[in-house]
Parts: sequence; structure tokens; C-alpha cells
Amino acid sequence: MSKENLHKHKEISNLRLVFFLNLLFALAEIIGGMWTNSVAILADALHDLGDSITLGLSWQLERIAQRKGDLRYSYGYQRYSLLGAVVSAIVLVVGSVFMVLATVPRLIHPEPSDARGMLLFALTGILVNGIAVLRLREGKTMHARVITWHLLEDVLGWLAVLIVSLFLLSADIQILDPILSLLITAYVLFNVFRNLKKTLALFLQAVPDEVEIKHIEQELLQTPKVKGIHHTHIWSLDGQHHVLTTHIVLNENAKKEDIRNIKSVIRDLTQRCGLEHTTVEFEYLEGDCSMSKKGRDM
Repeated sequence: MSKENLHKHKEISNLRLVFFLNLLFALAEIIGGMWTNSVAILADALHDLGDSITLGLSWQLERIAQRKGDLRYSYGYQRYSLLGAVVSAIVLVVGSVFMVLATVPRLIHPEPSDARGMLLFALTGILVNGIAVLRLREGKTMHARVITWHLLEDVLGWLAVLIVSLFLLSADIQILDPILSLLITAYVLFNVFRNLKKTLALFLQAVPDEVEIKHIEQELLQTPKVKGIHHTHIWSLDGQHHVLTTHIVLNENAKKEDIRNIKSVIRDLTQRCGLEHTTVEFEYLEGDCSMSKKGRDM
């Protein structure tokens, strides 16, 4: 097994471990939230349950993503990860709405919470999510890095629960629990909608944020024997693997050596910009384009 395959296998194994850790802890949180009568813990239980769904889908989709393209999915299976992101977002949004409906009455009529139980779960939450961060922090893919940052944010959320529980041990301010619950829910919804916006943009084949079409076209236009560029399109399979198609108009005196040089420039450019699938059509006359001029042209 190659070094790259070993690394991918390790990432998948880490995702599997973190998924089971998060799922078991989320179930324990639901029971603990009811036991301590803490809507803040229940809110974080919802968050961790959404994380578990995301991690479970990520684990399975990482396995599927290893498959090579076939006659049905010629680019491969990476786009399945977008489906997982949408499902996770829907689960979190629906759950957050239920949490808000359950928490608002507690703002009007605060109920006592078990501060010691909250403290215990806060310490456990910091430990579980801390272990998850340590297992995933060495991941090389953007997917693994995003999950690591998300779990690190969970550690900070549990730190907030810890601080509130310490306050409740020394002062009878029961309204702090529903206030913290709403803050956690609002934080979750903010991140869900932010990520959902990016996911939907990828579904609609928007140009990835880190890639600029004008920059790529300008660099190619500076290449010797390149007269013009049109029909340049860039979209992403899953936010990490991007696709580029373009038509390059060559000078009439361009030779095979010039075309080889242009291909070399394109190869270097696509590697720097993270463009993994590239299709280029060479033309000698601007009116020789096999496609209509509709759409985005130079």
C-alpha cells in the first residue's frame, strides 16, 4: 500500500472513531440534559447529533470518494459529499427550531437546573471533543481540516457550559441556562446557513471562491502564440476538486512546439490553482469555435 493510500486509510479510520465517540456522547447528552433539566445541554446535544450525522456521512462518503470514475460517474463520486452537507444542514435547522420553541418558555418561567450535572457533562464534552480534535488535526485534506475546526468550536461551546455551571453552583441565576441555550442555537444556525450558502453555490456550479477566472485568462493571454480566450468555465465537484474548460485561439503561425509550451503553462497553472480536471480546445480562427457564443465570453 502506498504512503498516500495509507494516509487516506488513516483519515477514514479516524473519522470512524470520531463518529462513534460523538454519537455515543450525543445520546448521553440527551439523557443528561433531561436528568439535569438543562436546555443548554440539550441544545448542545442537538449540535453534537448533527455533528454525528455529518461525521457518519463523511466517513462513508470518504470511502465512496476513493472509487474511480466509471461510465455513470465519469468524474468520480466526490459530489456525494455535497449531499451529506445538505442533509446535515436540514437536520440541524429542524432541530434548532424545536430547541428555540422549548427554550423560550424557560426564559419566561426559569426552572432550576442541576449545576453539578452540567459541570460533569461540560468536562466530559471538553474531553471527548478534545480527543476528536487530536485525532483529526493531522488530516491533509480540506475536508478533514474543516471538521477539525468545527470540533474545536464544540470544545469552546462546552467551555461556555462549564463557566455557566460554575456560576450556578455559587448563585441561583437559573435564567443563565436558557440564555446559553439560545446563544448555542443561534451560533449553530449561523454556521449552518453560512455553510449551506456555500454548498448550494457549489450545487449550482458557481466558480470556487479561491479561483479567479480573470486571473487565469490573463495569465494564459500572456503566453506566446495565444491570441484570445473564450468559453472559460470553472466549477467544483465537492469544494476541493475543480473542473476547468476553455477555448484558446492560437496565432495562425503557431506550431506544435508552441502548443506544447502552452500546454505546459496550462498544466503549471492548473496545479497552482487546484484545478484537477482540465479540458482545452485549441482554435486558429475566432470564428472557428464549435460552440455558440452564448454565455460568458471574452
